[in-house]
Amino acid sequence: MLYIQTHINQYTFKTKVLRSPREIQMGMMGKKFDEKFDALLFVMKTQESSFWMKNCTIPLDIIFVKNGKISKIHHNCPPCLTDDCKTYPGKGDLVIEMLGGTCKKLNVTRGKKVTFSI
Repeated sequence: MLYIQTHINQYTFKTKVLRSPREIQMGMMGKKFDEKFDALLFVMKTQESSFWMKNCTIPLDIIFVKNGKISKIHHNCPPCLTDDCKTYPGKGDLVIEMLGGTCKKLNVTRGKKVTFSI
């Protein structure tokens, strides 16, 4: 498993990178953040995608990143335990998930630059 650091504004997030279709499909299903990571980074194969909160245990902020900048944020998306879950679409080659409410708390907004380091 690859872990990197994601930088937005002056904040740094310990980030777990998901690349395989299976990893991307599972995302945060049944998981919580821990001392190893406080964000997930999905490396997408397409520019448009849609996420859902099926079987997630905590609310999440879903951040779409295109060309190194935030293109869309879905704030505080609630967990869904049914088969009829709301979807959260956006455009970007990267998608970041972090604890719901983080973006508003830290003033992470559309257009902000996102960088990464090891």
